[in-house]
Amino acid sequence: MLNFVKQPWPWYVAGPLIGLTVPVLLLIGNKSFGISASLRHICAACVPAKIPFFQYNWKSESWNLLFVAGILLGGLIAGAWLSNPAAMTVHPALAKELAGYGITNYQSLVPAELFNWQALFTARGLLMMVGGGFLVGFGTRYAGGCTSGHAIMGLSTLQWPSLVATICFMIGGFVMANVFLPWILAL
Repeated sequence: MLNFVKQPWPWYVAGPLIGLTVPVLLLIGNKSFGISASLRHICAACVPAKIPFFQYNWKSESWNLLFVAGILLGGLIAGAWLSNPAAMTVHPALAKELAGYGITNYQSLVPAELFNWQALFTARGLLMMVGGGFLVGFGTRYAGGCTSGHAIMGLSTLQWPSLVATICFMIGGFVMANVFLPWILAL
């Protein structure tokens, strides 16, 4: 049984499990699924400033903080005890392309050549981590939510803004992966 849990789950198992969170949250209290709102709740709870954006009853949304804490705890448990020790399998064409950028270590989910403390303080690392973090934060605030909130919850409840946001997320991802990422990796 433990070997089954350690393997990547196919989309037809993991997708419906994620999708089932929507009706469960709606049935247990008309709750809306989304992760980015939890950052607002944390700021409202921890920052005593009189900023109007954080002046609301964040305690009524404390279930969201528990949900995010569960995601964090689940990730830590999975990383510590349920990770698959086998090296990542990368398609030969992708491996050849990445080798051209100096990326050859696939022992974990993220390439060690890109995600380490030394790489953070390079032009490429700062652009990817700081610039990427800023763009994700700005895009999430500008779109009024993150991909989980819009693509999972918003589309399930037939919200037009969520459809527009999800289409924009996908276009942005395709452009980033095919236009900007090769340029950044070449730095």
